[in-house]
This record gives sequence, C-alpha cells and structure tokens, in this order.
Amino acid sequence: MKICGPKCSLCCLLLSIWGIIQLVLMGAFYYIRSVALLEDLPLEEHYESVSAFYTAADSAYEQNAYNCWIAACIYVFTLLLSGHQFYMNSRSTVM
Repeated sequence: MKICGPKCSLCCLLLSIWGIIQLVLMGAFYYIRSVALLEDLPLEEHYESVSAFYTAADSAYEQNAYNCWIAACIYVFTLLLSGHQFYMNSRSTVM
C-alpha cells in the first residue's frame, strides 16, 4: 500500500538517516557529559552546594542522553516506513 510518492519517500529516507546519525552522536556526547552541551541542560540558577549542582547536572546529562536515543529509535521506525514506501514506489514503476 502506497502512502506517499517516490520523492517524498526518498526525502523522508534521507532525513531519517541524518536524524539517526545526529541523535545517536548527541546522545553519546550527553552520556560522556560533554561540557559544550551544559547550556542545554534544564538546570536551576542557584544550588545549595557544589555537590548538589554536580548531582543535578549528572542526572540531566543522563536524561538528555536517553531522550536523544529514544528519538533516534523513533527515527529508525520512520526510516523503515519511508524505506518501505520507496521500495513500493520503485516496484510499481518497474511493472
């Protein structure tokens, strides 16, 4: 069953590949606690102590890494769907 055309399915296929690569890399950088991504963490302005800040930052880094990997898994589903559509469209033009 065709849902979208050949150009749309190819575009979604390429965007899915790019999204998977980007989100897996971002998840890895969050997981290793890259300092460059510190500004993107949902942290408060002031903390009681330095250890409280480190605890909150470690938790936020880990949560953002998991969120990136979950989004990458959703992109895998989109990749499979658009790949199927691209195959269906290329198969129908050959016949």
